[in-house]
Amino acid sequence: MLRQELLYAAVGTGFTCLATVLGAGMVFFFRREMSRTMQKVFLGFAAGVMVAASVWSLLIPAMEMAEAAGQGVALPVGGGFLLGGLCLLLLDRLLPHLHIGSDEAEGLPAHWKRTTMVVLAVTLHNIPEGMAVGLSFSAAAGEGGALAGAVALALGMGLQNFPEGAAVSLPMRSQGVSRTKAFLCGAASGVVEPVFGLLTVLAAGSIAGIMPWVLAFAAGAMIYVVVEELIPEAQLGEHSHAGTASVMAGFLVMMLLDVLLS
Repeated sequence: MLRQELLYAAVGTGFTCLATVLGAGMVFFFRREMSRTMQKVFLGFAAGVMVAASVWSLLIPAMEMAEAAGQGVALPVGGGFLLGGLCLLLLDRLLPHLHIGSDEAEGLPAHWKRTTMVVLAVTLHNIPEGMAVGLSFSAAAGEGGALAGAVALALGMGLQNFPEGAAVSLPMRSQGVSRTKAFLCGAASGVVEPVFGLLTVLAAGSIAGIMPWVLAFAAGAMIYVVVEELIPEAQLGEHSHAGTASVMAGFLVMMLLDVLLS
């Protein structure tokens, strides 16, 4: 059974990783850096997708699983949610990374290349996404009715991963990095999704009753990324309407995908 769950998780996270790779490939077709307005739109859309996915694809299923197992909802769902946020907070403080468009690195001091730290910044975003998609497809392996919801989540994540890959490779190209290296850096930021997706499925499958905790953990990690980085970056500058509208659009798209396909 675990082998089937891992296979499903590999397919789901492989799709979202492929979307990032295809987005990074835009560096071979476009010469100019992505405009600041477009960056706001993509960041806002990603934020909306992740908030909706946290609710419909992670927290609600976690509550239903806890209730079906005869557990209380507050401890596994509330506790897992807080642990997810704290884990991303710790990674944010420790891992050296540099956000696109910023000149000041975050995390522990390190003499790493700028391109390396930019890739690590996007990698932080993709860790909870990989966990979420991997867990959803793992659950679908044991429950046929959950497959549509898992597919909806993967589609939503793929939609926001495509521009995210381009948002890594295009600025690198504009800074003098070769097209091939810029593409590889953008693609590498998506590889973390299948890696963490499969690791999370292995961890969840080894301990009975832990799935509600892990689903809520992934939700807490995603909400941390949204509130700490995506929404603030989508609101930078004088005109923030584009960022606000794109957050709402991303939320709506992910909500409709989950409702219509589930």
